[in-house]
Amino acid sequence: MERPKRHTKKYSFRQPDVKELRNLTSYVLDPLGFKARYGKLLPLLTTQLLPTLEEYAHLVGIPILDQVPFSGLESILTSREIADLLHIDESLIEAHMTTKGGIQGLPSDFLIAQATVYGKAMSEDAFEALFVLLIYGFVLFPNIDKFVDVNAIRIFSVLNPVPTLLGDAYFSLHLRNAKGGGAIVCCLPLLYKWFISHLPQTVAFKENKGCLRWSTRLMSLTNDDISWYDRVYDTVQIIDYCGEFPNVPLLSTCGGISYNPILARRQLGFPLKDKPHNIMLEGVFFQEGKDPQGLKARMVRAWRKIHKKGRNELGPKNCIALEPYTSWVRQRASEYLMPYDYPRPTPLDVAGPSTLPNQDVIDDPNDTWTSLLPQSSKFWKRKYDRLAKEKADMEAAYEREIKKLCASRLPASRASRDP
Repeated sequence: MERPKRHTKKYSFRQPDVKELRNLTSYVLDPLGFKARYGKLLPLLTTQLLPTLEEYAHLVGIPILDQVPFSGLESILTSREIADLLHIDESLIEAHMTTKGGIQGLPSDFLIAQATVYGKAMSEDAFEALFVLLIYGFVLFPNIDKFVDVNAIRIFSVLNPVPTLLGDAYFSLHLRNAKGGGAIVCCLPLLYKWFISHLPQTVAFKENKGCLRWSTRLMSLTNDDISWYDRVYDTVQIIDYCGEFPNVPLLSTCGGISYNPILARRQLGFPLKDKPHNIMLEGVFFQEGKDPQGLKARMVRAWRKIHKKGRNELGPKNCIALEPYTSWVRQRASEYLMPYDYPRPTPLDVAGPSTLPNQDVIDDPNDTWTSLLPQSSKFWKRKYDRLAKEKADMEAAYEREIKKLCASRLPASRASRDP
């Protein structure tokens, strides 16, 4: 019997024009200092983002602060406050503040012109403030073309954009999927561009004999084609849940949605051992202005109690997926008619990865998980041979040093015994 096919929705992406922002980069006098003050925002003008809190934080170089992120409940900044934030005259803010689409903000042409003036004058503080706000308004939180709205200004004022970024991504996908597809706004163009531009680095592609489109090739990948882990996340602690929620509630510029970090542990190096409990995948969703259950207030309270987990709670960094988890994935994929191969699980009687991590991603060799890996693996044979050679080299070097020390001390010993 032919397997039924899943209906695939088509999405169109609004891609902001950041050409003028790229031109402004020539006025950044101290790139390293800029990075230290505002994070890795400059690369966002060419490459983009990933879909977990911790990966967003790493790629933009901005930590997730232990505070309530943007909720929309904050008071709108006054002209005086915006002027102080941007280091420009209050009269200019008042003269150019306008309303588009029912929301206040500043025209991008005005901000770009001001940034250019201060860039040419080498007024670093004023230029950087305007330039970073433009990146927030154009790239991170685009809403209305050629317009930086007050939400982007408020998020910029606290420099804690990561939770809102991820919230916008998941909110947009959920909303557009529910409505049957369409244009995706907010930060989804970033997610799309990052994934396309980074596929060669993230995925070990097989030869594309059929000259397939990237989407078709992507759907044919198995877990053996994917490098699951990067060493930059060695010491990371995952934001596992917040407050009363069993997962992480994300507040976006358009509403709120739940985020399930338990499903993203593998790409941060942690094992996936069992199927997640349903309560950990509990879905919540509301649109701005349509919140009869008072979810926004509950989410704001939840972010005052952030709960993190690391290696002690989640296990060693070995990127494995065991049979109970992959069985659950298999069932879910079947229910949703997913058109790609199921991942090969790690048997329960072998506590090791079916997809071996990168050669550099190895835990303590005495770790109970890694010590039980099948020794027939070519990977582990190379690893064993390299370690054995290093050990032999160290022993030989040790013996040489002992002989040198003995030789250097021998004449002095004899001299001390001579009459």
